[in-house]
Amino acid sequence: TTTYDAFHDVDLVIEAVPERADLKRDVFTKLDQVCPPSSILTSNTSSLSIQDLAQATRRPEKVAGLHFFHPVRAMKLVEVIPGKSTTPDTMDSCIGLVETLRKIPIRVSDGTGFLVNRLLMPYISEAAIALEEGAARAPDIEQALTEFGMPMGPFFLADNLGLDICRDVAHSFESAYGERAQAPKVFSLLCDKERLGMKAGAGFYSYGDAPDILSELVVDKKESGFSAERVVLRMINEAIHCLEERVASATDIDMAMVAGAGFPIDRGGLLHHADRVGLDTILEGLKKLESELGVRFRPSSLLQRKVQAGHIGVTAKRGFFDYT
Repeated sequence: TTTYDAFHDVDLVIEAVPERADLKRDVFTKLDQVCPPSSILTSNTSSLSIQDLAQATRRPEKVAGLHFFHPVRAMKLVEVIPGKSTTPDTMDSCIGLVETLRKIPIRVSDGTGFLVNRLLMPYISEAAIALEEGAARAPDIEQALTEFGMPMGPFFLADNLGLDICRDVAHSFESAYGERAQAPKVFSLLCDKERLGMKAGAGFYSYGDAPDILSELVVDKKESGFSAERVVLRMINEAIHCLEERVASATDIDMAMVAGAGFPIDRGGLLHHADRVGLDTILEGLKKLESELGVRFRPSSLLQRKVQAGHIGVTAKRGFFDYT
């Protein structure tokens, strides 16, 4: 519904208005006024703070995030996010609802991007930075990553999501996580040309009469070469940061990437893939890329501690998972 007329006897509300903090806070304030005191209020936000939304109500203990993935009919994963005041009973009710819908709930901590988007953004951003540098042509970058096993190339994915959304999310990530989440220039460049993606008929690619401008998107001309490993290593490193920060468990991180982002199931998820490659090899690759491309590849401290302890993955029977 788009009116407040039907909320006098509801048990749970899922808010799904546009991704603007001021608009969502206003909706939560009004829901708090019209819903029964027992109602649970949830948001489908993909990145905004649940705690911030909860503070717009008089029932912060009954506010949580329920982040579904697009397209909802096909995607099984739902991130369930508590605010600081959310009670266990509220979380149990939210998880129960997700299971009733025959979807997969994972509990993640409240923070910019939550889990899946935080790991998916490096996929899109690093590919875009590689394109800016002239490391490879866009079709070659897309092919390298689909051959790795990703279901959709990063530029086609960005066009589907909307480049204005990618631009805003990239800048919010850079504000939250610093230099390792560097925002590509190309998103703003395309938005300035009103190429907002598939919805506008043109983005990285053209979906109608708009001209092809991919050759104009090279900004730095470093010609450093490209391989899928460059993007995958950034995703792995961010997954380890999430594990270190207790955003989610290792099992949930891998399940979220397979069920929510289409990471190839035969690789088992980002952390299982890292264990199979060898954490010493992952560390060496990140250090090499850091020296060549900058701090966004700086290895996480948890990865370094794992390697120092000899917990390098499958060959050692212990990495992010045990293999005994």
